[in-house]
Amino acid sequence: MDGPHQDQQLVTAGAPLEVAEAAVVLVHGRGATARSIVGMADEFHHHGVAFLAPQAARNTWYPNSFLAPVESNEPGRTSGLQAVGDAVETANEAGIPTERVAVLGFSQGACLASEFVARNPTRYGGLIALSGGLIGEIVDLEEYVDDADGDTLADTPAFLGCSDVDPHIPEERVHETATVLEELGADVTTRIYEGMGHGINEDEMEFVSELVAGLVDEES
Repeated sequence: MDGPHQDQQLVTAGAPLEVAEAAVVLVHGRGATARSIVGMADEFHHHGVAFLAPQAARNTWYPNSFLAPVESNEPGRTSGLQAVGDAVETANEAGIPTERVAVLGFSQGACLASEFVARNPTRYGGLIALSGGLIGEIVDLEEYVDDADGDTLADTPAFLGCSDVDPHIPEERVHETATVLEELGADVTTRIYEGMGHGINEDEMEFVSELVAGLVDEES
């Protein structure tokens, strides 16, 4: 498709794609940048892992709350999903199989990352949704499962981390997202942190670091 995010830069870091054994697609939040989330990857960098971060036009993937009706967030939502898919494809074209590609997002990026994986079920290296959840006014489990058309996430490890008082992400939506991912066959870990607010903590970074290390350890 030719959407608002299709002509934006794909920022890369870590191992060069041509020699990387695994990759992580990093999806930034509202008002942030691809370069800023690549900087966060310093917390979980591992040898042999390439990082790919698509950039949203005007630093925002879609204009309204992720809880708004889907139509109100188009064409940004669909264009953003395509940008994530294009980043995964870039890794594939470099010889990295999807089962060694993890998709990580924070905030609005976490919403887009979880929506992408649920809408495109296959075996990924992992999904990490930090303070985010599936996009839409409601979550219709049957819609996701029916759209999968028999494809599953095949035990893809999925991590959902969020505060119980996040001002942007209702805890209920995190649990709804976990249910959809589980129904699609993911191995889901959900951690709700008391009183954290909208952010990322050390426990989450430790989990992400172990998951990313596993992408290349399995290759050894």
